[in-house]
Amino acid sequence: MMANVAFIGLGNMGGPMAINLVKAGHAVKVFDLSAQACQQLQDAGASVAESASEAIVGAQYVLSMLPAGKHVAGVYLGEEGLLARLDASVTVLDCSTIDAATARQVGEAAAELGIGFMDAPVSGGVAAAAAGTLAFMCGGDAQTFDKARVILADMGKNIFHAGPAGAGQVAKGCNNMLLAIHMIGSCEALEMGARNGLDPKVLSEIMLASSGRNWSLEVYNPYPGVMESAPASNDYQPGFMVDLMLKDLGLALEIAQQSDFQNPMGQLARELYREHQEAGNGQRDFSSILQKLQE
Repeated sequence: MMANVAFIGLGNMGGPMAINLVKAGHAVKVFDLSAQACQQLQDAGASVAESASEAIVGAQYVLSMLPAGKHVAGVYLGEEGLLARLDASVTVLDCSTIDAATARQVGEAAAELGIGFMDAPVSGGVAAAAAGTLAFMCGGDAQTFDKARVILADMGKNIFHAGPAGAGQVAKGCNNMLLAIHMIGSCEALEMGARNGLDPKVLSEIMLASSGRNWSLEVYNPYPGVMESAPASNDYQPGFMVDLMLKDLGLALEIAQQSDFQNPMGQLARELYREHQEAGNGQRDFSSILQKLQE
């Protein structure tokens, strides 16, 4: 199916996602504040709009990938917002990672206007965005999910309906909190083994065949030299930056607090990553937390 798609926000994730929609044969009209980002999409075959409101003219799908909740609210809500300019035939998918409360607010505003909206944050990072293998965690109604899946399938391979509006953000918060925790745990185990004479590569193989097995060890090993393709073996070039992990751990803490839940491991992970960031490592890959533990 070919669709008219508006794509707003062409950063490290949004750019490659929009390019995959062009490659899939959709008519994509883009907008971003960065002229360079827009040029890259124009070179790939997209058309460039002068504003977000121009980008959505004639669109069947509106997608956005923005930095934070305030940006999402600013783009969609109010008399000047995009929702006021759309009709019920359009499906809106916000792929930003933001606070669940803002996602619910935008979802409710869309529902009042009869517009299908989903918060659809992603997992997989820049490499998966480029490869078109992202996981999408969607919050909204079943009818909108069926429409969303058609477009999301051209950018990702695992597309989940997590629940009502905001549920996508909650799922992403839970996932990335767990990712931070098992990354730190993997680093601790590998460093403890290394200090007691074990080869980190051999120890990784042992743990991968045992009950300590996890994604950080298997796909993204944090110890330099164990896995050639991992950021650890490339001086911790991201990947997924410490800055972004800290943002996600902050969002996870908000979700916990809103539901009156104590998340001690998540809070400790956030504290460790905050200290690591303050030491000047914000732009490095989040697996570089190993070096903090080595100190």
